[in-house]
Amino acid sequence: MKNLAISRCLAAAALCVGSASAFSQVAVVVNPKSPLATMTADQVSGIFLGKSNTLPSGGTALPTDLPDSSPTHELFYTKVTGKSSAQVKAAWSRLVFSGKATPPKELGSSADVKKFVASNPDAIGYIEKSAVDSSVKVVFSAD
Repeated sequence: MKNLAISRCLAAAALCVGSASAFSQVAVVVNPKSPLATMTADQVSGIFLGKSNTLPSGGTALPTDLPDSSPTHELFYTKVTGKSSAQVKAAWSRLVFSGKATPPKELGSSADVKKFVASNPDAIGYIEKSAVDSSVKVVFSAD
């Protein structure tokens, strides 16, 4: 009986690890017609932290964001910028208050981000890597 309980706990732990790894990959996406092929973490970070509003291809970046409550939001900012959601929110508050920048447009889901990016040539966003399809082009991947 004790071995059965241990086996169930191990199986549950394996499922949790497996589902966590499904969210451990984030893709930064642009419109498929964009001339961008790749971006560096610094370039992506600069756009999403308000340090730059220009895409490497020369267009004005239209960044899109997921809600703070999204696990992908936290994962993206932690892996790409090295900052927590709270730190990002504080940085954007300072930028907005000083009039230096406008934060990324917040959309409700990865599907919304993908749709917006697919229909706007200068849009850039991040989604779960598993949600990528031919409607967008991956320019950076955070694993």
